[in-house]
Amino acid sequence: MSSGPLPPSRHRRSWAKWVAGLLTVAVAVTMIAFSVSWLRGSSAPEEFVGSGTGEVVIVVERGDTLTRIASTLAEAGVVSSADSFINAAVVDERAATIGPGKYTLRQGMSSTEALELMLDPLSRRDSRLVLPEGLRLEQTVDAAAAATEIPKEQFLEALSSPAELGLPDWAKDRPEGFMFPATYDLAGDESAPGLLRTFVKRFNQASAEVGLEERARERGIKPYRVLIIASLLQAEVAPGDFAKAARVIYNRLDAGMPLQLDSTVSYALGISDIQLNEEQLGTTSPYNTYANKGLPPRPINSPGEAAMEAALDPAEGDWLYFVSVNPSTGETKFTADYDTFLVYKREFQQYLAEQEAAKAESDG
Repeated sequence: MSSGPLPPSRHRRSWAKWVAGLLTVAVAVTMIAFSVSWLRGSSAPEEFVGSGTGEVVIVVERGDTLTRIASTLAEAGVVSSADSFINAAVVDERAATIGPGKYTLRQGMSSTEALELMLDPLSRRDSRLVLPEGLRLEQTVDAAAAATEIPKEQFLEALSSPAELGLPDWAKDRPEGFMFPATYDLAGDESAPGLLRTFVKRFNQASAEVGLEERARERGIKPYRVLIIASLLQAEVAPGDFAKAARVIYNRLDAGMPLQLDSTVSYALGISDIQLNEEQLGTTSPYNTYANKGLPPRPINSPGEAAMEAALDPAEGDWLYFVSVNPSTGETKFTADYDTFLVYKREFQQYLAEQEAAKAESDG
């Protein structure tokens, strides 16, 4: 057998096969690369470009997943699609810090821009509900409904089941007085029953802090009566006079005198006037402390801790009367003498006359 070179024809056939194989591989690789590129391009959601326009408020509910948040953004037109936002969020570990609340965003944003804005604390519209001291139950409901946009009817419905609000046993399912005045942060996913329970829970905390139940027992008085007295103080005088006004109330109760507090009559009438006429003072109501001796049957508002503290620890003194001679400044004068009380009352009448004259002059 010859060991010489192969015939030329066999060389050409081997070379041709090798070239053909190489071309086949190249074409296959090209087709695969094109297919991958096409698939990537077709599956990647089309993005909005830029920072968007206008303003839209997005609500993230407690427990919302990233997918749900992305869908909310897409439905509102903030981002082009839920997938585009998810793609931006999954590669940014900060996205895990997005919590419940309201966010001010824009429509037509790129997903990256939308994510950055949601992570910016300034875009959060975390609202707060401020309940000042001395609000009546109805006023509390109005304030909560306005701050949360929860229909007032839902609060009233929740109040119709007071046993579910977490009230202390001695409240006997009477919610007036237990909607504690404080500042409440709102996440945007509150319910009417949940908010009311929060108000009552805060009352229970404040009650424990001042030792309401224990100290009331030490004084030989029921905690509910202490709360009623605290509500009267909150309505009648400035905080600096709480302790002295509390002593007046206790002194008059001990002497069997009617309390004669305008605030209780105003509560019965559903008004907030500081000056009542004879007809109003003669209204028939268990809350009329001119016509009835003793305390009104329930608190007339929700008092704060300072008023509760004063009701538990009144100042020492023999005062039987007090008059807020200048409601604008809160100046209140105290006395044990009836004639001096009449002098203070005339001071108050003079204040009213001056206020009326000033109003007439400004209107003219």
